[in-house]
Amino acid sequence: MSSNKNALIRYKTLDKCLKNKYRKYTLEDLIDECSEALFEFEGKESFVSKRTVQLDLQNMRSEKFGYEAPIEVYERKYYRYSDPEYSIHNISVNESDLKAMNNAVQILKQFKDFSMFKEMNGVIQKLEDSIHATNQKSIIHLDKNEQLKGLEHIDILYESIANKKVLKILYKSFTARESNIFTVHPQLLKEFNNRWFLICLYKQKMYNLALDRMETIEADESLPYIDKDLDGDEYFKDIVGVTVAESMDPRNVIFWVDSGNAPYVKTKPLHKSQEIIREDQDGTLFKICVQINFELERLLLGFGDSLIVHKPRKLRLKMEEKFRAGSKNYQSLIVPDEN
Repeated sequence: MSSNKNALIRYKTLDKCLKNKYRKYTLEDLIDECSEALFEFEGKESFVSKRTVQLDLQNMRSEKFGYEAPIEVYERKYYRYSDPEYSIHNISVNESDLKAMNNAVQILKQFKDFSMFKEMNGVIQKLEDSIHATNQKSIIHLDKNEQLKGLEHIDILYESIANKKVLKILYKSFTARESNIFTVHPQLLKEFNNRWFLICLYKQKMYNLALDRMETIEADESLPYIDKDLDGDEYFKDIVGVTVAESMDPRNVIFWVDSGNAPYVKTKPLHKSQEIIREDQDGTLFKICVQINFELERLLLGFGDSLIVHKPRKLRLKMEEKFRAGSKNYQSLIVPDEN
């Protein structure tokens, strides 16, 4: 069990003892009660040290967790609350606290329809009840799409990563004629552009599999799990999107954005490495250092005629080719007259 969970159980146990008006508790009694509570929770022998309980009492007395519990020692050996009505569960909050908590609840409610947050529904309801949350419409709206195919897989994928389970995934990419089984070691879940991906080890290489292309998932208990110990921030640091090429070095991508759209790129950088090289009344020249991948190309193309790639040359030529092809599509398009 985590140390945080242990501490919560001890605080709850101490609170129960200190507000008990019908029994006197010595420090040794409190130690025994905490040890017994941990034993009941874990199902194994747990001994809480004298120093641990003394620190717990000190923390409860202090402002550290907002308790400021009125713990007193009477008859020079017994512990209790000087205020018989006090409990750490009855901590008062001011109007500002309630407003902040209510705002947090409104944000949490926007996730309630996602399968991965189903278990949170009851918790959110309890929060609303306990803080008397107003039934207001949410002021903050997050971009989400509960109808996305593949969201139903998040639970099993999340649990498999947490519990280090090898998976057999029946998968059909957009380019494949038939579905194939991938035996993978799941490492991370990644959301990009409102789509979810599983980052996994497959045949000694890292792959990303889109959740919306997964048909069935089952655990493979016969294989030992290989943990790559991926750090998401480190793994994705040189890319835009989800496609990482382990053998590719990041390149300097230099691009110009016209003055009408440059403020959008300044305030929402395409990548954390973004720098301004030069700017004038016509536009701004930017630089980012990233791997060249499909997601980056899509992002740059999305700016249309307001962005020009200067370097690298290969990417610039590819962008030119895409725009020429797009222009030909429009020139050859036959659209019936609309009434």
